[in-house]
Amino acid sequence: MATPLDLDQIQTFVTIADTGSFTRAAEEVHRTQSAVSMQMRRLEERLGKALFEKEGRSNRLTEEGERLLTYARRLLRLNRETLAAFDDASLEGSIRIGTPDDYADRFLPEIVARFARSNPRVELSVVCEPTVNLVDHLKRGHLDIAIVTHSNERSASEILKEQKENTQQEDKFKALQQMVGLVYDLRDALQQSRLDDVGHILHENWMLKQSLASGIASPMIGAIYDAARAAGASGGKLLGAGGGGFMLFYCPPDKREDLRRALKNIRYFPFRFEKGGSQLIYHGDK
Repeated sequence: MATPLDLDQIQTFVTIADTGSFTRAAEEVHRTQSAVSMQMRRLEERLGKALFEKEGRSNRLTEEGERLLTYARRLLRLNRETLAAFDDASLEGSIRIGTPDDYADRFLPEIVARFARSNPRVELSVVCEPTVNLVDHLKRGHLDIAIVTHSNERSASEILKEQKENTQQEDKFKALQQMVGLVYDLRDALQQSRLDDVGHILHENWMLKQSLASGIASPMIGAIYDAARAAGASGGKLLGAGGGGFMLFYCPPDKREDLRRALKNIRYFPFRFEKGGSQLIYHGDK
């Protein structure tokens, strides 16, 4: 019979992946760095696979490490759910939650399923309505808690409208043409492995895009971008849309640890190019 995996090692492995550093992970799990290194050597020996590889002064996950990370998170989640299910002091009763439809469709199914498994004695009811209705339900005591949307920033439609109007101006139209040209510059830089040029091209595109309309990047996003640049990133861009996504930065290898420290409160995801195109990697029951 195969020896089970050590959950302490799995927890440390996930912490390293999340923090991007053995040193910061050691602080998070309250162990010495040498103890963390020993845990990872034993985990690699148990699996017979290398989970980390050197990248400058830091360590990044190998392909096998990335593969393990998905299973590791599921193991830790199931462990927490199991402990909660047998906790005599666990929650019981009922709770009424309100949420807008877009959050319900995107996030709630998995969250509610996990909550139900961890708290089987809690009756959970969910109301999906626009924010204005949810606020009224809260005031009337019809809900215990609600996720509501509120922003003093401009809507995407307002920004796009201004951007379209601004491109009628000669200087804005030239900026748009420059952005088109940068697409080809970026393609050439990638094909010729001129990676340092990639960061500068991304930054030039970032600055041009900000000039097309006011409020394209929120103050928070702007602050993150400026902090990344100050820490050594040469450029970056937003990936994704619809209220969620990622920020991609290009940073020289000798500055990457500085970048991670500067953005330590933001979750880090390693990046690599895939040559196979889009692939289905997971298919649930539904």
